[in-house]
Amino acid sequence: MLVALLLATSIASAAQAPATPQPKPCSQPEYRQFDFWVGEWDVTTTDGKPAGRNRIEIVEGGCGLQENWTGIGNTGRSINTYWPGDRQWHQIWLGSGGLLMHLSGEFKGDTLTLEGVVHTAKGTRILQRLAFTKRDDGTVRQFWQQSQDEGKTWQTAFDGIYKRRLKAED
Repeated sequence: MLVALLLATSIASAAQAPATPQPKPCSQPEYRQFDFWVGEWDVTTTDGKPAGRNRIEIVEGGCGLQENWTGIGNTGRSINTYWPGDRQWHQIWLGSGGLLMHLSGEFKGDTLTLEGVVHTAKGTRILQRLAFTKRDDGTVRQFWQQSQDEGKTWQTAFDGIYKRRLKAED
């Protein structure tokens, strides 16, 4: 009888004990590093020519960013997230021309540099390197380079400036 009473008391106490709060998923500060890219943007080349518009939004309860690109002659989307398993940022991009890229990388200062490889239909490997830099004036620079010789030389694929859209222009 005493054993049954102790067991019942233990069970009742355990049921009433406050649960240890679990941290909210994706609440680590690393998940917020790329939030400077969130917003509605007009994008130009560095020489001021229009390149397109981009809308970046926080998705999945703060676990990622979704990019929605509308360019001159193309569209595309990407999902971006920080992954604590390898302590890197990852981007999966799909463009209307069929381009699929999986890039990964990390922050150094105010710049996130992502790298990956695209395999063309002909089997060619093209190295990709994209750098997103938060600038003091509130703009973001995206500098995209490609290499077809395993990184011996790099060509600029895109060098653009993101400027926040004014709400009246939406």
